[in-house]
Formats: sequence, structure tokens, C-alpha cells
Amino acid sequence: MTHPRVFTAANPGPFTLDGTRTHIVGREVAAVIDPGPDDADHLRALRAAVAGARRVVVLVTHDHADHSGCARALADALGAPLLGPCRGADGPLADGAAVETDEGELLAVDTPGHCAEHLCFSWPRAGALFAGDLMLGEGSTTWVGEYPGCVRDYLGSLDRIEALAPGVIYSAHGPPIENVPGALAAYREHRLARIEQAEQAQRDHPAATPAQLVTTIYGDDLPPRLRDAAESSIAAMLDYLAADG
Repeated sequence: MTHPRVFTAANPGPFTLDGTRTHIVGREVAAVIDPGPDDADHLRALRAAVAGARRVVVLVTHDHADHSGCARALADALGAPLLGPCRGADGPLADGAAVETDEGELLAVDTPGHCAEHLCFSWPRAGALFAGDLMLGEGSTTWVGEYPGCVRDYLGSLDRIEALAPGVIYSAHGPPIENVPGALAAYREHRLARIEQAEQAQRDHPAATPAQLVTTIYGDDLPPRLRDAAESSIAAMLDYLAADG
């Protein structure tokens, strides 16, 4: 089986796990997926990795700084196009758009939820998918709380990935996911369970704000640095419940 080359940035944290993983597909004709944060050492490593390529394209799954922070600088240094939903991109990628490499084409897959503009990249030759932040390589959840409607979008994106049936998923954070059906089921079940918790909490405390429901839903052990993200997630779940009537 063909595997991508992987370079992990030195930006570990509660949302990035061991750091942002940049994947490279191809040698002579290559694609760099999610170049990562604005980090000089990581940028040098990526430039060296594709120094011998005839043609390179830089792809971004979404415009969060840990994925796109060095994207424009890398593209400029390589004289390569920067494509995907990020600031400074040379162009967007429509759903289904193909990007050629000498290890097979990559297909853009529209997968909103983590943010409104989020792509995965299917790699049919390898039976693989690059998931960005749709799924992480560890655990059963990713952050979903950026915009109204994100929960419904996210559940739909999981369904779409399930229909593609990749044999392996490469996340930008954490190791490859090899039990894809099991991981998709876990991510879906976790999200639906949180929605049920939010519904019950709202029923028990009808006047409570999302901020007041954080401890009710997430417990007393939630680290303070995660409270804002948890509050946004609760607001998104309440929006989902309201839209469902």
C-alpha cells in the first residue's frame, strides 16, 4: 500500500494533540496537504522534502492557523499554487476537483462542520482520505461549534465520508485511523450523545445560558482553557435542537 510522507509540527496542545501533521503525496509531482503553523523549522523541513519535485501544489483543508499558518510562505518559496479554503489562496477547490500527483490524484470532498469551509481529500489509488480536522487520530470527538448549523453539517459530513468507505484516514492530528467504520461510528455516537445531554440540560434548566450549562454537560474536571470551546459547542447543539423543533 502507498503511504504519504508525514511531517509533524512542534505545536502540541489540547486541540492539536502531538502537533499538526503535514502529509505529502507524490515525489516528482507532489501535493503538500495542510502545511501547518507559522513555524520556521517546519517550513524548512517541508521545503527540503519537495526540493526535488518538478511540480508542487499546496493544499489546505481549512483556514485555522495550525493548518494554514505557513501555507502562503511555503507556496511562495516553492513557486507553487496554494489551493483550498484559506486566506491568500490562489483559488478555491470545488467539491470533486482533482489535483494530480505522480502517486495518484487527490479529490476535494466538501465536508463542513468543524468550520463552514472545510475540505477532506480523497486518495482513491491508496484507498485513503486526508481528514483535516473532521476527525482526529485519537479519541472520538473534534471541536464543532464555530457557526450556526455546524452540528447538522458535521453529521452530514460523517455520512459522506462513510459513503466513500476509505480504508484508512489520515488526520492532521494524531496517528492514522485504520478501523474506519469503528471510528466513524464512535464519532457519530459521541456527537449524538452530547446532543442528548444538551437536550436534557436544557429541559432541566430552561433559562440557563450555554456558559451556565458547561459544567452540567462537561463536568467539573474540564480544564479552564477549554471552557470557551465547550460553551460554543453547547450553543451549537442548542441551535441544532431548535432547528429540529
